[in-house]
Amino acid sequence: MSADLLRINSLKKSFYRSSSLQTKVLSDVSFSMKEGEIVGLIGASGAGKSTIGRIISGLETADSGKILFAGDDLTKMKTKVRRQLAKDIQMVFQDPYEALSSRMKIHEIVGESLHILQIEKGNLEQRTQLVKEALRSVNLDPDYYMNRYPHELSGGERQRVGLARAFVCKPKLILADEPTSMLDTSLRLDLIRLMKRMNQQEGTSYLFITHDIALTRDFCDRLIVLKNGEIVETGETLDVIMNPVHPYTKTLIEALLILENHGG
Repeated sequence: MSADLLRINSLKKSFYRSSSLQTKVLSDVSFSMKEGEIVGLIGASGAGKSTIGRIISGLETADSGKILFAGDDLTKMKTKVRRQLAKDIQMVFQDPYEALSSRMKIHEIVGESLHILQIEKGNLEQRTQLVKEALRSVNLDPDYYMNRYPHELSGGERQRVGLARAFVCKPKLILADEPTSMLDTSLRLDLIRLMKRMNQQEGTSYLFITHDIALTRDFCDRLIVLKNGEIVETGETLDVIMNPVHPYTKTLIEALLILENHGG
């Protein structure tokens, strides 16, 4: 890992309930990611984690700050140019039941971004092969799943379809927003293994957004701890877990130890 794939500089964001009432969500957030790196963004609900992911993906706009992706400032790009980067930046969402269209078959869901981005335009056979490869990469048999609908799948299967949809374009960066939070423990670990394998095989980078610090231990190279819209600690994963500095990080580690000591 060498060059910065992503660099966030002084990102700020507030949400306005009225002209006079605002809620500050992000306060001067800055961090960077290397190519091929897996970074965990840790914090409680409301810390601003998902907002960062949504701003990077283009689903939200920042009030101020810069987002440099492979050296290009996303905040200054025109919408049409920004859309072309969707091939390189994909998002996996938290809720496997809401994230997939109930009206579309699985092959349509996974292949939708190929259609939107005009990848292999006019070559239906090649698009179909890419969809099949993406499904196989998440351990779903294309012959069984291609023509099924989301309601025929379990939550774990749906989330793997969501991963396949992200993988199909072979992105440089995947923004994984609490992708395991609605799954049971065994399925969480399965999903982590699939993402780790794609990182090892394709060099895919991840911004892994989660409140569960336990999941980051064997998955993330580095952690960023967020509290009330501010970064309070950052470092290599094991260093942060074994030697937390900020009081908030210490409470996260203590909660993890209590859970593990009680067999959770």
